[in-house]
Amino acid sequence: MISRRISGKKNSIEVFAQVNLIGNDLLVVLWGGTKPHIGAIGIGQPRKSLKDSKKISATSSVFTFVGHKEDTVAKWMSEELARGLNKTVVVSCGMHWDGLTDERINQILRVCRNLAGRIMKMVKEEGAKSR
Repeated sequence: MISRRISGKKNSIEVFAQVNLIGNDLLVVLWGGTKPHIGAIGIGQPRKSLKDSKKISATSSVFTFVGHKEDTVAKWMSEELARGLNKTVVVSCGMHWDGLTDERINQILRVCRNLAGRIMKMVKEEGAKSR
């Protein structure tokens, strides 16, 4: 069982993640900025790749609350983790910073990509321990 809080930071951008392994499923809550909230929810489900049935791919759905823009991160991360871990994944995402420039948005995306890699590694290591 995993229930851990981790964070990633790039300059003044810090994103937090609460990672919960629930049975064989994974729940990740991402938040950051001056007004954390729930802005979008991504749901990823692993499946056989349509191009190569020996590989795992993922299908996802996303729900975005009106006025929020976290859908890109929630969808991408739920697919990435579902595919990489072969688990059903839910990602709740809510981050807000005022006056974001394109560069700061790119920093947020880099932090989230780094967190996804760390989460994948953490879950795989936990799985290896329990074998």
